[in-house]
Amino acid sequence: MINKVISGADEAVADIPDGAILMLGGFGLCGIPENCISALLRKGVKDLTCISNNAGVDDFGIGLMLKTHQVRKMISSYVGENKEFERQLLSGELEVELTPQGTLAERIRAGGAGIPAFFTPAGVGTEIAEGKEVREFEGKKYLMEKWLKADFSIIKAWKGDTAGNLIFKGTAQNFSPMMAAAGKITIAEVEELVPVGSLNPAQIHTPGIYVQRIFQGKDYEKRIEQRTVSQ
Repeated sequence: MINKVISGADEAVADIPDGAILMLGGFGLCGIPENCISALLRKGVKDLTCISNNAGVDDFGIGLMLKTHQVRKMISSYVGENKEFERQLLSGELEVELTPQGTLAERIRAGGAGIPAFFTPAGVGTEIAEGKEVREFEGKKYLMEKWLKADFSIIKAWKGDTAGNLIFKGTAQNFSPMMAAAGKITIAEVEELVPVGSLNPAQIHTPGIYVQRIFQGKDYEKRIEQRTVSQ
């Protein structure tokens, strides 16, 4: 029987080298692989290229790795909640490739599907289009964007089984299923790890064929990025 279970986050990231390209799941602070990020901090791996919708906040998520200068380049969409990110960007310490959110999602999906490039109207006529091919289809201009792939995709799911099949909960699904398909090695941390056969096949979001390593995480903080309350 297939068993992809490993001992924990430290074993999961043990072979990630300096200079690796990582995809990290999550949207804001929802569905981020907290345990693996902590393990990367302990490991001290550096010069990373991180592909993620956002860069966490100053003291949580990828923001922790920015603080320790482990990230060389970010390929992201929304980065407005991280002052350290802003400081490193303006000082030239951090290379940044900003991508419209839908384009980022499609570039990741294309990487998993084996599609080298595609055309989108998003970004035409802006700084995003600099150096990229533009073609006209039916009287409208489209920008060519290339796929994104990673050495390691690191994601978090709600439930998973020992064969790597995953179920995400609510909006925590976000970018993670696409990233699982676009990584050479996909690492999944889950809140609940169950035996094979325990999950309803109709509810599985990511089949185990895309996952190489899985472990049950612990001590999830699940922060709220911004809390707004009435008086």
